[in-house]
Amino acid sequence: MLLGIDIGGTTISLGLVRGTEIVKMARVPSFQKNATLQETLDYLIGRIEDIITPEVTRIGIGVPTLVDVKKGVVFNATNIPSWKEVHLKDVLEKCFGVPVSVNNDANCFVLGAAARIDKEHDVVAGITLGTGTGMGLMVDNKLFCGANCGAGELGSVPYNGKDYESFCSKKFFESKGVNPREISAAAEAGNPDALSFFDEFGKHLGELLSVVMYAYDPGCIVLGGGIANTFKHFKDSMLRSLRENYIYQYAVDKLDIRVMPQEDVALLGASLL
Repeated sequence: MLLGIDIGGTTISLGLVRGTEIVKMARVPSFQKNATLQETLDYLIGRIEDIITPEVTRIGIGVPTLVDVKKGVVFNATNIPSWKEVHLKDVLEKCFGVPVSVNNDANCFVLGAAARIDKEHDVVAGITLGTGTGMGLMVDNKLFCGANCGAGELGSVPYNGKDYESFCSKKFFESKGVNPREISAAAEAGNPDALSFFDEFGKHLGELLSVVMYAYDPGCIVLGGGIANTFKHFKDSMLRSLRENYIYQYAVDKLDIRVMPQEDVALLGASLL
C-alpha cells in the first residue's frame, strides 16, 4: 500500500493507493497563511496520522515549487509562506519510519496521468491549469525533472508583457474582473460574453502549446487542473491557435491531447514517485 499526498494552496489531498487504484481518499484545508513552519508540519503529520495504516510502505508528496528530489528538500513553496527550506523527507521519515519521496506537483500530475493513459508515448507533457500554470514531463516512461526539478516550467516564460501563467490560468479570468466558476457557469448556459472569454483563453493556451511542441515535441499533452473542466469551451480556439503558431502540422495531426481534470491524478502520481 502506498500513500500519496498532493499539497495545494487551498486543499491537501491524501490517498491510500494499491497499484494504481485509490482505495481511500481524504481532502482537507491547506495550511493557514500565517502558520509557522512547525505549525504546518504538525498539521500535515496529523492529517497523515488520520489516514495512514500499517500496510503503507512508502509515502509520496507533491508540492507546488522546486524540490531537491534526492534529499527531499522543499524550497520557497508557492502559497506556503513559511516553507522557505523544508527538509520534508527527513521530517516525515523520522516520524513514520517509511521511505518518503518529494517532487513538484505538476511532475506528480504527469506521472499520474501517464499511468492512466491507455497508449504509450515516448514523451508526455502534463499541463495543470489552475491557480497557476504548471508542467511536468515524462520521457521514455520516466519523469524528466531537469537539474533542479524545474524542467517544463514554461508558465514563467515571458509572454505579452507578462508570462504565460498570466494568460493560461485563473489569473487570466481574474485579470478580466470575472470569477472563473461564475464565468464557466455562464458559458455553460451559452452566454456570448462568457464564451468569448474562453475563446480568448484558448488562443493564449494554444500559443503555450506551440512552445511546448517546439521545446519537447511530445506525442501526448494532458491538460489538468480546475480549468480543464471547461475544455469544451476553449478547445476549438486552442487548436486553431496551436495550428497557427506551430509550423509542423504533421506533428499536430498526430498529437494526442487528453483532458484529466480529476483531483486525484496528482495524488496518484505522488504515490508512484
